[in-house]
Amino acid sequence: MKKIFLLIALLYASQPMYAQQTVESIRKQATASVQQQDFTGAIQILEQGLQQYPDNLEILKDEAYIAYISRDYERAVKIGKSITERQDADEQSFQILGLAYKAIASYKDADKMYKAAIKKFPKSGVLYSEYGDMFTQYGNKREAINQWEKGISAGPAYSGNYYYACKYYADNNNIFWSNIYGEIFVNIETLTKRTTEIKAVLLKNYKSLFGSTANIEALKKDGNDFEKAVASSMLAAMESESGDISPEIITAFRARFLLNWAHTNAANYPYKLFDLQLQLMRDGMFDAYNQWLFGQAINKNKYDNWVYTHDEEMQRFTQYQRNVLFKMPPEQYYGRM
Repeated sequence: MKKIFLLIALLYASQPMYAQQTVESIRKQATASVQQQDFTGAIQILEQGLQQYPDNLEILKDEAYIAYISRDYERAVKIGKSITERQDADEQSFQILGLAYKAIASYKDADKMYKAAIKKFPKSGVLYSEYGDMFTQYGNKREAINQWEKGISAGPAYSGNYYYACKYYADNNNIFWSNIYGEIFVNIETLTKRTTEIKAVLLKNYKSLFGSTANIEALKKDGNDFEKAVASSMLAAMESESGDISPEIITAFRARFLLNWAHTNAANYPYKLFDLQLQLMRDGMFDAYNQWLFGQAINKNKYDNWVYTHDEEMQRFTQYQRNVLFKMPPEQYYGRM
């Protein structure tokens, strides 16, 4: 009799524990398998999880995404289509299906899906961002920037649209919007590889600006009201610069611009980015901010030395940056959408 009980106990212990797991624990196990590059094992874990939690949206999204990253696009599309047709489909459901469609260049299906997704989530910055990315994949850059601009207007807290718009405008010789969107981006997304990339774009833009003001003069003449106002303050701040560009030269120009802006157009065109810069000036952190923006891209050794000799100032700015969330208000969209 004891042997029978022992055998039963051993059989019970050898059975999978999925029936006793939570959705969270199932997803964690699958994630652990993905981290080990065991995509097949991860899918199996999720499939077994669905036996306990049939049609669970989170598990299905995980399975669709793992299928996508393992290049099982047929499975990713099949699951993605099923979950995006559900009433409880969220933004992420559409994101995953969009990635799968783009991976197989199924742009017609992707276009239809993104339109439906944005209709359901009209303020989703991420959906606009990825919709714009879809257009770049088959060469329609003009429609791509239209989607990124819509994303900036509808979901100003999302960083991705600023990132893509900054690069688009830089490539199309519009340093005005490339600078504005790039600086907004690095204040939202402060510590990624993309941050470093956009800082380099900003520096290149300022070199172009100091070399020629034709771009800004054209906006002063033919831009929208906001563009004309900002361009006027920028041109009023210009001085003949000599020698190599430095964070100090850029800082001085930007300080002159801000003082002019504050006294001329700030009340008519409130803009959170300029408000941030003015606040940093008042609080004695503007030099540190501009060193953070441009210093490393110009000369890393000089930047490191500046940080060493201005340790307290940089620490104060760093603490401020960590504790204060930068977010553009939706009513402050002045683009050309």
